[in-house]
Amino acid sequence: MVPDGKVNPIDTDYQIGQDNIAVQVGPFGLDIHNRVFAISGLAVIAFVLITLIFQQQVAPLFGDLRGWLTSSLDWFFISAANVFVLLCIYLIFSPLGRVRLGGTEATPDFSYLGWFSMLFAAGMGIGLMFYGVSEPLSHFSTAFGGTSIENGVRTDWAPLGAAGGDAELAARLGMAATIYHWALHPWAIYAVLALGLALFSFNKGLPLTIRSVFYPLLGERVWGWPGHVIDILAVLATLFGLATSLGLGASQAAAGLHYLFGVPEGNTTEVLLVIGITLIALVSVMAGLEAGVKRLSEINMVLAALLMLFVIIVGPTLAIVTGFFDNLLAYLQYLPALANPVGREDVNFSQGWTAFYWAWWISWSPFVGMFIARVSRGRTVREFLIAVLLIPSLACVLWMTVFGTAAISQHLAGFQDAASVALPLQLFTMLDVLPWAQVTSFIAIILVVVFFITSSDSGSLVIDTIAAGGKVNAPTPQRVFWCTFEGLVAIALILGGGLVALQAMAVSTGFPFTLVLLMSCVALVKGLASEPRSV
Repeated sequence: MVPDGKVNPIDTDYQIGQDNIAVQVGPFGLDIHNRVFAISGLAVIAFVLITLIFQQQVAPLFGDLRGWLTSSLDWFFISAANVFVLLCIYLIFSPLGRVRLGGTEATPDFSYLGWFSMLFAAGMGIGLMFYGVSEPLSHFSTAFGGTSIENGVRTDWAPLGAAGGDAELAARLGMAATIYHWALHPWAIYAVLALGLALFSFNKGLPLTIRSVFYPLLGERVWGWPGHVIDILAVLATLFGLATSLGLGASQAAAGLHYLFGVPEGNTTEVLLVIGITLIALVSVMAGLEAGVKRLSEINMVLAALLMLFVIIVGPTLAIVTGFFDNLLAYLQYLPALANPVGREDVNFSQGWTAFYWAWWISWSPFVGMFIARVSRGRTVREFLIAVLLIPSLACVLWMTVFGTAAISQHLAGFQDAASVALPLQLFTMLDVLPWAQVTSFIAIILVVVFFITSSDSGSLVIDTIAAGGKVNAPTPQRVFWCTFEGLVAIALILGGGLVALQAMAVSTGFPFTLVLLMSCVALVKGLASEPRSV
């Protein structure tokens, strides 16, 4: 796309797609990067086959892998996330914030409403549905239960120093810990990569692919094997990060169908759900960005807002309204301690929750980052960062406050206790106490399914762009391939160890990509420093 106004493009002889192989297979055309597509595609196929053939053998391996990575590298993940937040804050207040994506005269391609809807739905949809009730309730329960020590080591899962029997303190600490996992830090992870991709594509004239961000560090070598490795890591991280979310979505939709209609729970139902929803996602993929993802995202935003408004009105309204501001203050109060990477006593919380979350968000960052980049042309860096950091963060705070406060209030009042049921069922158990439970639970299932579709749809578009050497409008059969294999990876992980397997692969692909993201921060600042700035 030609820039509007002044830019400082990178002078390179590389042409987008020059290393691609274009072939015709019957009526279907392919236009793929010969190394990135081949290596990442074969790796995914091999993983699916091995996991499905050796289900019993791989399940304990996944559990051990997840435990080792989060316990050994918790300090690394927490430190890296802090770096991304600090960089975003620096860029907002520095003169570099005046750089405009797409050139000094560029104008936005989407309205604010459309822009917010797409980045929010793609960024966190399924996770909010799955954890909106369960995470605040889990942190509240563990904090209220206090600390427990065996052989000099804490064995409880409470955040920080817990709240030992103080319900009010436990609620504040539980909500602060939840917001920490869903506000500034994850959105800063997304924003850093999204900004780099947008800058080097729209302003520097490079392909819209992860390797382009590293041109200031690698120069022309970025088109060789160093760049191939970066893009292959991005494809694998995205695929397994998405598979984790799709697996969570399938387990929650299965729990909801069992609750409403008595559909049997278990792997068979979850696999059938993944297959059915992947087929719907394929239709959306073939419709493209405007017709598919944008419309679905906006429909889902309306449904999510209606469900949230319903819980506010019929739930503990006063507690929710006052809780929003109390929770924000609690988050700011506990943030320094929660973000501390060393010397933690709450090892189960910092390793089992925070380290996993940051690895999961990082594995999603190529997908969400590229998607946000594609829809953010025309924004200034300052406008981009404020919007991407603050708007979704506040929306997440509101969502967690509404559903978390409702669940905690029910728990304290002695109603049917969502904390006593499995995680995927906790949202439906909370809604069961409120009026019209059948209707709201059905809407919740629809939300999970549509968030599932938008994530799969958006992810397929992004992975295909990377595997096509940065070509944004590659042939549709390639997107169909990646969308299909997202579903197959999710099925393989469900059958090969369930939630633990899903989490293990998100963490293991998130680790190497964290190194990639940290290096991209340096390249981003270098790239911004060379750009002309809007007045």
